[in-house]
Amino acid sequence: MSNDKITLIVPAKNEYARTVRMTAAALASRVGMTYDDVEDVRMAADEAFVYASDTLAEDAEIHFEFLLGEDDIEIHVGLGVEVPRSNGDSDRSVAYATFILESVCDRYEFASDENGAHLRLFKRAGGIDAGQA
Repeated sequence: MSNDKITLIVPAKNEYARTVRMTAAALASRVGMTYDDVEDVRMAADEAFVYASDTLAEDAEIHFEFLLGEDDIEIHVGLGVEVPRSNGDSDRSVAYATFILESVCDRYEFASDENGAHLRLFKRAGGIDAGQA
């Protein structure tokens, strides 16, 4: 099963958050993660969805790419053409997202490239609890 890639495209509307959470949880379970690890991945995907939906127009789509390894999962989330500009609300959203992602991911990053801004999340089975962060 290593190196499987699953793409999920959902409207940037709150009613699709559950679809993203459930997909992430099912895929984390598929790579053999424990219940706690699955919950971490679910929370990370949910926070990524909320963050992306806050940065994109409501009629936009959010692109999720799930990359499955032997015992890990990496999630790439498209955030639009450029990284959102700073303002009071955006700064709070980024700070909250950062807090959650630091708690549940082994690694994460906000980045930009020729395809625009994106968020990358990484979780290895037993990673945080085993001290592999």
